[in-house]
Amino acid sequence: MNPVFEKLHHICLVVHDIDKTQAYYESIGVGPWIAYPPLMEYTDLHVPNPVAFGKMQYRICNLPNIQLQLCQPSEDPCPQRTFLEEKGEGVFHLGFEVPDADAAESEAGIPVKMSGRRENRTGFTYFDTADVGGVVLLTRSTNRPGT
Repeated sequence: MNPVFEKLHHICLVVHDIDKTQAYYESIGVGPWIAYPPLMEYTDLHVPNPVAFGKMQYRICNLPNIQLQLCQPSEDPCPQRTFLEEKGEGVFHLGFEVPDADAAESEAGIPVKMSGRRENRTGFTYFDTADVGGVVLLTRSTNRPGT
């Protein structure tokens, strides 16, 4: 097993209407949901459209065994918007927790689709795995408990 993908942290769903989706999940007892911190804190950003990235809305729900994420992309072109238009709502990526974002990206040995780092080098990497593996795999490191 690749040690980069040992600790599943979250499942991210791309949705059309984040408020409606959150309300649905809360109605069946899945919650509470909180807004994800501002995406503009990523200063070293390698994404197809930084403007679209900054406009995405995320909400997270920390369950005892995993985090659920909802992502509503803006109308601007980005991979999440393309996924939504081509496939509809659903699982966009599986996120794995790693202690070091840069080391994980290097050690994975998989082409990178997108990445972002904060000033302290915590952050995320989306790997180009969907065409062959069925879903995007992501690694992430953070210094913020609960996110």
